[in-house]
Formats: sequence, structure tokens, C-alpha cells
Amino acid sequence: MSTAGSRIASFLGGAAARFGKVPWREIREEAFDRAVLVLKAACFVHVVNTYVVGIAFVRGPSMLPTINLTGDVVAVERVSPRWGSLAVGDVVILLSPENPRKTVAKRVLGLEGDAVTFLVDPARESASQTVVVPGGHVWVQGDNIYSSRDSRQFGPVPYGLIQGRAFCKVWPPEAVGLIGQKL
Repeated sequence: MSTAGSRIASFLGGAAARFGKVPWREIREEAFDRAVLVLKAACFVHVVNTYVVGIAFVRGPSMLPTINLTGDVVAVERVSPRWGSLAVGDVVILLSPENPRKTVAKRVLGLEGDAVTFLVDPARESASQTVVVPGGHVWVQGDNIYSSRDSRQFGPVPYGLIQGRAFCKVWPPEAVGLIGQKL
């Protein structure tokens, strides 16, 4: 055998010996423990975002001037709708009754049992209509009544469509602050 071949053979033999001394069991157990920790953290974040507090990107003309036309990121607490503790004036994030793939932001103007009077078509006439909000529903409207599809078009919204109450703008930085109740 040549000297080059013997050098390669001794190198491979030494590598195999070093490879055999690696603590594979400890490495595997440490990797498993870290993977479980990451999985637990992801589950915790999911539960908090789904049931306690999360963020939502809201844009469009219907909530002007409360929400910018180009969009704001808002913090959304998800406990109030589950406990039925929404109040008139709260801004809520809900699934659109017209398109369940779309999430919209509207202001609560009436709770179950309330009589709500609204302008039927504020851009053209001053005719108003009064509706009593049925049980298990809320009446929602955009702050910009001239450019909003809301309960005036699709009627009272079931509590089940409400995903949370927006309570704070978190982006853009110049708009950070609490979202107040407007009556």
C-alpha cells in the first residue's frame, strides 16, 4: 500500500474513533427538549393571540378619522365579546356578514334591546329609521357614515361574528394611543 493510502486509512480510522466518542444520546435528548420548548412557546402564543389579546391590521375609509385610510395596526382584546361586556362606543373587529373571509372594524352603536335611530342614506336625504336590536346581536356602524357598509345595509350583527375589541393603535408610531369611545 502506498504512503498516501496509509495516511488516508489512518485518518479515516481516527475519524471513526472520534465519531464513536460523540455523545449522540445527550445531543438527541437536548435537541428533543429544545424542540418541545419551542412547540410549547408557539402554543402559548397561539392561545394568547386567539383568546386574550392580539393585533389586527385595519384599513379603509369606513372608520375615518379614527382609523387611517391607509391603515393602522391595532391591539385587540378578545375577552369582552366572549363575556358579553361590550359597550356602546367600542370599536370592534368582526367578520363581515357579507363576506366571511373579510375582517372589518366598526363602532358599536347599539346593544341587544336598544332602539337605534339612523340615517337611511345620509348622502342623499335626511330620512331616518329606528330599529330595535334583537337579542344576541349588536348594531355597528363606521365612523364615516358616507363611506361605510355596516348595519344600515346588513342589519344587526350576531355576537358570534365579533372577534375582539380594538383598544389601542400600535402602528404607525405617530398614531400610537388608546382608541376612545365615541358617542
